[in-house]
Amino acid sequence: MKIRLLVRCLWLLAWLFPRLAMAESVIEGQVALPKHHATMVVNQRYEIVAKGGIIAVNPPLAVVYLEGTFPKPAVLPVRQMEQKNLAFVPTLMAVQTGTKVEFPNLDDTYHSIFSYSAAKRFDLGRYRSDEKPVPAQVFDVAGLVTLRCDIHEHMRALILVLDTPHFVVTDADGRYRLEGVPPGRYVLKAWLDSRTVKSQPVEVTESATVHADFQ
Repeated sequence: MKIRLLVRCLWLLAWLFPRLAMAESVIEGQVALPKHHATMVVNQRYEIVAKGGIIAVNPPLAVVYLEGTFPKPAVLPVRQMEQKNLAFVPTLMAVQTGTKVEFPNLDDTYHSIFSYSAAKRFDLGRYRSDEKPVPAQVFDVAGLVTLRCDIHEHMRALILVLDTPHFVVTDADGRYRLEGVPPGRYVLKAWLDSRTVKSQPVEVTESATVHADFQ
């Protein structure tokens, strides 16, 4: 009886899995990124600049994401925002609401990470790499969070908290690829800075690759 039930379950999975795989599609394209901003900070791969109240990544990057109604995963992955070589790594991170983020210190010095952003306020205090790990922070409100170090003034990073599981950070040339997108009609958005979000409608069909650029 158990063997017969197991065979039926395996047959059902073999029938269902290809159809689930076929249902997912891809959205890819390129975002026209702005030019680099002038900066006085050297020896940093990325940094955060603020000009006229606009917060952006320098050199520029974008976050591309889908707006729509999606089921929330039962378990969200824990992300890490490292402190390494006196910089945040990565400098721009996108997470889904409810995600926990850890802040490991990989430097041989103290760091003191904090945020005064409306979407997430916290202060981890001073800690070294060999001390007790600080607790992970839950980012449960959508919005932009600016991270700073109270000891190293030049250290900045951004966490963009989104109400969607479908998002990706572009490469340095603005290219992106969103995989595992279910068929449907959505609004595709590209976040470039704290005041610039471009959008366009997209329709995704089963097992399709949709090309969408932001000029």
